[in-house]
Amino acid sequence: MSEKLLRELIIELLKKRLSKEYKEIKVNPSGSPDIILSNHGFKVAVVQVETETSINSEQAVRWKQMLEDGSRLIIMIPKDEKAKMMELLWDKGMIDRVSVGTYEIAIRMP
Repeated sequence: MSEKLLRELIIELLKKRLSKEYKEIKVNPSGSPDIILSNHGFKVAVVQVETETSINSEQAVRWKQMLEDGSRLIIMIPKDEKAKMMELLWDKGMIDRVSVGTYEIAIRMP
Protein backbone atom coordinates (compact mmCIF):
# COMPACT_ATOMS: atom_id res chain seq x y z
CA MET A 1 0.00 0.00 0.00
CA SER A 2 1.41 3.39 -0.91
CA GLU A 3 1.98 5.94 1.84
CA LYS A 4 -0.39 8.39 0.18
CA LEU A 5 -3.19 5.84 0.13
CA LEU A 6 -2.47 4.87 3.74
CA ARG A 7 -2.61 8.52 4.86
CA GLU A 8 -5.89 9.08 3.01
CA LEU A 9 -7.39 5.98 4.63
CA ILE A 10 -6.31 7.05 8.14
CA ILE A 11 -7.61 10.60 7.57
CA GLU A 12 -11.03 9.31 6.49
CA LEU A 13 -11.24 6.96 9.48
CA LEU A 14 -10.25 9.77 11.85
CA LYS A 15 -12.78 12.11 10.31
CA LYS A 16 -15.55 9.61 11.00
CA ARG A 17 -14.34 8.86 14.52
CA LEU A 18 -13.84 12.49 15.54
CA SER A 19 -17.23 13.63 14.22
CA LYS A 20 -18.81 12.79 17.59
CA GLU A 21 -16.53 15.20 19.48
CA TYR A 22 -16.16 18.06 17.01
CA LYS A 23 -18.90 19.90 15.13
CA GLU A 24 -16.67 21.03 12.26
CA ILE A 25 -14.04 18.78 10.72
CA LYS A 26 -12.16 20.11 7.73
CA VAL A 27 -9.82 17.89 5.77
CA ASN A 28 -7.00 19.98 4.35
CA PRO A 29 -6.18 18.57 0.88
CA SER A 30 -2.78 20.26 0.84
CA GLY A 31 -1.88 18.76 4.24
CA SER A 32 -0.03 20.40 7.14
CA PRO A 33 -2.26 19.97 9.06
CA ASP A 34 -4.27 17.15 7.56
CA ILE A 35 -7.39 17.80 9.64
CA ILE A 36 -8.66 20.95 11.36
CA LEU A 37 -11.08 20.39 14.26
CA SER A 38 -13.43 23.19 15.30
CA ASN A 39 -16.42 23.76 17.54
CA HIS A 40 -18.71 26.77 17.10
CA GLY A 41 -16.32 28.40 14.62
CA PHE A 42 -13.26 28.17 16.87
CA LYS A 43 -10.31 25.99 15.93
CA VAL A 44 -9.72 23.60 18.81
CA ALA A 45 -7.14 21.19 17.45
CA VAL A 46 -5.27 20.08 14.36
CA VAL A 47 -4.38 16.54 13.39
CA GLN A 48 -1.35 15.51 11.37
CA VAL A 49 -1.06 11.95 10.05
CA GLU A 50 2.48 10.69 9.64
CA THR A 51 3.88 7.51 8.14
CA GLU A 52 7.03 5.60 8.97
CA THR A 53 9.15 7.64 6.56
CA SER A 54 7.70 11.07 7.40
CA ILE A 55 8.75 11.11 11.06
CA ASN A 56 11.92 13.21 10.84
CA SER A 57 13.54 16.51 11.85
CA GLU A 58 12.30 18.30 8.73
CA GLN A 59 8.71 17.41 9.57
CA ALA A 60 9.29 18.47 13.19
CA VAL A 61 9.81 22.04 11.92
CA ARG A 62 6.30 21.90 10.42
CA TRP A 63 4.86 20.56 13.68
CA LYS A 64 6.38 23.47 15.55
CA GLN A 65 4.72 25.88 13.09
CA MET A 66 1.36 24.17 13.68
CA LEU A 67 1.73 24.85 17.41
CA GLU A 68 2.23 28.59 16.95
CA ASP A 69 -1.46 29.53 17.03
CA GLY A 70 -2.03 27.75 20.36
CA SER A 71 -4.20 24.95 18.98
CA ARG A 72 -3.78 21.45 20.28
CA LEU A 73 -1.64 19.33 17.94
CA ILE A 74 -2.43 15.64 17.60
CA ILE A 75 0.01 13.58 15.56
CA MET A 76 -1.05 10.13 14.43
CA ILE A 77 1.80 7.71 13.78
CA PRO A 78 2.29 4.00 13.08
CA LYS A 79 2.22 2.04 16.35
CA ASP A 80 5.76 0.71 15.87
CA GLU A 81 7.19 4.24 15.54
CA LYS A 82 6.18 5.54 18.99
CA ALA A 83 9.67 5.36 20.56
CA LYS A 84 11.23 7.14 17.57
CA MET A 85 8.54 9.82 17.72
CA MET A 86 8.86 10.44 21.45
CA GLU A 87 12.64 10.79 21.12
CA LEU A 88 12.24 13.29 18.26
CA LEU A 89 9.67 15.34 20.19
CA TRP A 90 11.96 15.35 23.24
CA ASP A 91 14.95 16.48 21.17
CA LYS A 92 12.91 19.29 19.59
CA GLY A 93 11.44 20.48 22.91
CA MET A 94 7.84 19.68 21.96
CA ILE A 95 7.17 16.62 24.11
CA ASP A 96 4.81 18.50 26.44
CA ARG A 97 2.88 20.30 23.69
CA VAL A 98 1.97 17.46 21.33
CA SER A 99 -0.47 14.56 21.74
CA VAL A 100 0.56 11.39 19.96
CA GLY A 101 -1.90 8.75 18.77
CA THR A 102 -1.07 5.54 17.00
CA TYR A 103 -2.59 3.44 14.27
CA GLU A 104 -2.01 0.00 12.87
CA ILE A 105 -3.62 -2.16 10.26
CA ALA A 106 -4.45 -5.57 11.62
CA ILE A 107 -6.11 -8.35 9.71
CA ARG A 108 -7.09 -11.30 11.82
CA MET A 109 -8.19 -14.47 10.10
CA PRO A 110 -9.80 -17.43 11.89
